[in-house]
Amino acid sequence: MYAHFERTGPLTHLSSYPTWAQDMVNACEPTKHAVVQHELWTLMRENRLDAVGTRDFMVGVWPVIERFPGYMAFNLLKTQYGRSPGENMARRWLVRNIRVEQNHAEYWLNWAEGAGVPQAEVLNGSTPYGTDALSNWCEEVSRSGPLAAGMIATNYAVEGATGEWSQWVYESEAYKENFPKATRPGTLRWLQLHAAYDDTHPWEALEIVCTLIGNAPRADEVAYLQECVKRSYVSMRITLDRCLDVRRDPWLASEAAA
Repeated sequence: MYAHFERTGPLTHLSSYPTWAQDMVNACEPTKHAVVQHELWTLMRENRLDAVGTRDFMVGVWPVIERFPGYMAFNLLKTQYGRSPGENMARRWLVRNIRVEQNHAEYWLNWAEGAGVPQAEVLNGSTPYGTDALSNWCEEVSRSGPLAAGMIATNYAVEGATGEWSQWVYESEAYKENFPKATRPGTLRWLQLHAAYDDTHPWEALEIVCTLIGNAPRADEVAYLQECVKRSYVSMRITLDRCLDVRRDPWLASEAAA
């Protein structure tokens, strides 16, 4: 049986978590860096992301935004109240936050509209080839993986990296000034919410995962969770790469325009 974990330090301090979790987070940091420092965010911040790139980003990432409550619902189905403290925590947290993610889908559509991508295009337009890397992985791990894996891959890794890149973009006054002042708050609501300095969702997810598997899990279990985190980051990077590749490849650009 695993040694019980109960956090005693601050939620947002990595030192509050077991050594295995600290090592995992540090080992995944270079892979996450490729996401949060991706070229697409620089182009967006500096108003150099053209209409094609903006369209492909809004349409290509939409499946993840739309399905995120579904990923959480799959993880909720793995819980049984009273079976363990970790499952109790997960159940309570997932039930509370699934509704929040529904609102985020609406905010994403508002952002897309403000950026010049009609809602109909986001909902029904063809996605750039390969941008399904992240949505496919999130669907797979949430549907078929253990509860700890599903939550660490989505609520910790994806939400955590998203909080960092969205904060960087939202800090750009040049980007925000692209949007009319009167409608700016509603248009950028999704970005503002995810850019919050005090967003605790990823930390809460990490705490739940640590409570699920304890202070001293098996080495192979830790290795698997680390692979899940890294695969989320890699899938995010691939999706972002594909959002930009249509701009770089003349053949792809002509196909997108057809």
